[in-house]
Amino acid sequence: MIVESVNSKDYSELLSVWENSVRATHDFITEEDIEFFKPIIIEQAFPAVTLKCVKDTQGMVLGFVGVHDTKVEMLFVHDDARGKGVGKALLQHAINEQGALLVDVNEQNPQAVGFYQHMGFQVESRSPLDGMGKPFPILHMKLHQDM
Repeated sequence: MIVESVNSKDYSELLSVWENSVRATHDFITEEDIEFFKPIIIEQAFPAVTLKCVKDTQGMVLGFVGVHDTKVEMLFVHDDARGKGVGKALLQHAINEQGALLVDVNEQNPQAVGFYQHMGFQVESRSPLDGMGKPFPILHMKLHQDM
């Protein structure tokens, strides 16, 4: 899999992948939450991180990762591509090429928690609210290199 850079012309496609992924994996998120987060993601979150993606042979984005400093701020994979190595390729790139060591994960998304644990991350702490003050508990995880 080839991990490639993203530019702002790709934001709308990334937002579609984000929404598809959230709908498939975040059953605790309401329709109102999705609509609340969409403009924040495209206007604030995407420009604040270094974005990388994996595309299929037709050039469609299958998944993306956003890293800021040493933290994975977002990693989303289209539901049709889950379980096919896209997330693993993106996370390994974030770790090996961008120095990512940290990630925050929704506690209510056990598939994501398990994925990061499988990739060598361990829970360091927990917050009862997300970064927007919403009641979505967050697990703060750190990569343990000895895995």
